[in-house]
Amino acid sequence: MYDIGIVGGGTAGMTAAIYGQRAGKRTVIIEGGSFGGQITSSPNVENYPGIASVSGSEFSMNLLDQAVKLGAETEVEMVTGIRDENGTKIIETTGKEYPCRSVILATGVTHRHLGVPNEERLTGAGVSYCATCDGAFFRGRDVAVIGGGSTALQDAEFLANYCSKVYLVHRRDEFRGEESIVRRLREKENVEFVLSATVKEILGDTVVEGVLLNNKKTGEEFEIKVAGVFIAVGQIPQNEKFSDIVKLDSSGFILASEDCVTSHPGIYAAGDCRTKEVRQLTTAAADGAVAALAACKYTAQ
Repeated sequence: MYDIGIVGGGTAGMTAAIYGQRAGKRTVIIEGGSFGGQITSSPNVENYPGIASVSGSEFSMNLLDQAVKLGAETEVEMVTGIRDENGTKIIETTGKEYPCRSVILATGVTHRHLGVPNEERLTGAGVSYCATCDGAFFRGRDVAVIGGGSTALQDAEFLANYCSKVYLVHRRDEFRGEESIVRRLREKENVEFVLSATVKEILGDTVVEGVLLNNKKTGEEFEIKVAGVFIAVGQIPQNEKFSDIVKLDSSGFILASEDCVTSHPGIYAAGDCRTKEVRQLTTAAADGAVAALAACKYTAQ
């Protein structure tokens, strides 16, 4: 019997394990892939308080090492669901079952990809899914932001503070995001809208050198030279398997506010997988701490 079962080995999950172990609880982190989460693909992290610069993989491995040294157990298993048996939460995996007094869901999200040539190969070499994480590395250079929602608009506005030129590429002729941001972007001299255009290919051998676009109205293909491509076409939560035990919103995120409490007693949601406005390393770590302390209090009842 574990005091706290943690589903997901990213920043939120590993922080939860650290706080749980320090509170004297028996914790287990169950991760279906590799520990660390999305941040492991970032070559440099420079926005985490107290750490001027660190690679994403080093940051993640330090977290894991800290949790394990405190006594957290780790399992590489694909979680298939959770059931409640008289107050005991049973985490079901493809290999076995883990009975827990409380559960923290820290499953994160996956960024929706464009699925175009060279996107995967150049990720971390000019292709990014996080403007606030990587934008400062493109100071004084030209970049493209792909997307038409509020996230893409916010990314373009953020990057305009660093970059010489920001091309905002959207497949429709109108943006889906907040009109107030659109108005602000129109007033910026270094932001150019590229509408009714889709990405055909990301160009570059070892680093991003440009993007090949297609004008949807004319069929014409054309290139723009950029050093970075920031893709903001949505995030995909991994929560369908928990929909029978916790409530999700219409986009599949777990309904939980800043207290990380879900609709089911004793189950908490931490990090990017829950409904929230800001998804950053700092907020994931904060969620992990909040959820763990709440779980500790719950198990002490």
